[in-house]
Amino acid sequence: MLPTENRLRRREDFAAAVRRGRRAGRPLLVVHLCSGTTDPHVPGESTPPTRAGFVVSKAVGGAVIRTAVKRKLRHLVRDRLPQLPPGSLVVVRALPGAGVADHAQLARDLDAALGRLLGGGAR
Repeated sequence: MLPTENRLRRREDFAAAVRRGRRAGRPLLVVHLCSGTTDPHVPGESTPPTRAGFVVSKAVGGAVIRTAVKRKLRHLVRDRLPQLPPGSLVVVRALPGAGVADHAQLARDLDAALGRLLGGGAR
């Protein structure tokens, strides 16, 4: 489970990450990262926590499949939070193939996308 302080919930925060952040696409998912932002909703906070949100549309599958994909992605992102800069906003958007992918495939695509965003890896 992703801790409450690390969850992205507001529509404005999702929009900020997608519009102002960098994007890395993989076959199963797209990751948007807006690093080093401060949380305008918390006054006086010097280093806000990294927050992550997930977008899993009906194109991925039915409700049961979408929920399973969200759970897998939350688990994967939770383990990778220490790698991300403090105060960054992360949005992980699952693509239709994510519904039939296993945990290892999602982990591989997430690691590749984050590696590209954080380390400036090759396209």
